[in-house]
Amino acid sequence: MVNPSPQSQPSPQPSTLAAIIRLLRWDKPTGRLILMIPALWSVVLAADGQPPLPLVGVIMLGTLATSAAGCVVNDLWDRNIDPHVARTRTRPLAARDLSVQVGLGVLVVALFCAYGLSLYLNPLSFWLCVLAVPFILFYPLAKRVFPVPQLVLSLAWGFAVLIPWAAVTNGLDLSVGILWLAVVLWTLGFDSVYAIPDRDDDRRLGINSAALFFGDYTPQFVGFCFVGTWLLLAGLGMRLALALPYWMGLAAALLVWARQAYLLSRYKPPITLYGQIFKQNVQLGFGLLLGMILGCLL
Repeated sequence: MVNPSPQSQPSPQPSTLAAIIRLLRWDKPTGRLILMIPALWSVVLAADGQPPLPLVGVIMLGTLATSAAGCVVNDLWDRNIDPHVARTRTRPLAARDLSVQVGLGVLVVALFCAYGLSLYLNPLSFWLCVLAVPFILFYPLAKRVFPVPQLVLSLAWGFAVLIPWAAVTNGLDLSVGILWLAVVLWTLGFDSVYAIPDRDDDRRLGINSAALFFGDYTPQFVGFCFVGTWLLLAGLGMRLALALPYWMGLAAALLVWARQAYLLSRYKPPITLYGQIFKQNVQLGFGLLLGMILGCLL
């Protein structure tokens, strides 16, 4: 008897657990860390460099749960769009490796975990968590109706600043407002970069993005966002009288952001550049976090 050729054999189906891990993007930790960074910035600065460790743990776990919920919501809304986009066609719901029912179940678990963690917080922080939920649930719809959906994501990211600050100080002030706006601009910048490789697919599918809205001026827009972020962080550093390590980190950030904006402006940069810039912003975020800690303590 002749064995069937490899081409005729069905490809093995991924296990449900492996598919859920991909649904939560736990196989790609970079995207999970980049939400944790502004939350850690906030809790460190609000506590003058010495936040309570249990609160830090709650904040870190909360960002993981919230990020997981956001990924699932995004893939549920886009399960019939993602198969037509090169970057997203292998996502579990798009590839039908998981059912919608399983996706909804995972979403409920993620939101329940986030809710449980929010009970540790004070009332102001708790209600800020509640206010963030609509942004998480409906952000994926923004690309269908709003010309710059990355702004909606950036506003959602901003809650990662407001919630920890309120948890430490039981209030909101001008300092957190400056940090919030800096994070909104930073997120708007790096997420606009992330949208550039999808421009052709988005245009074909009638989906909005900052990269389509700004077109050839997207590099300049990203540069504007990064410069605005730097200026706001510099103003925050002066307001909080942070020490030299903070300013060293901020100087390094300016060089990195300037280089990224320059590389984006080059004619037909390599497709790998966009992912590199995203990862560099994660590394940069942790570098700034270290500068904040030392800038508060020294």
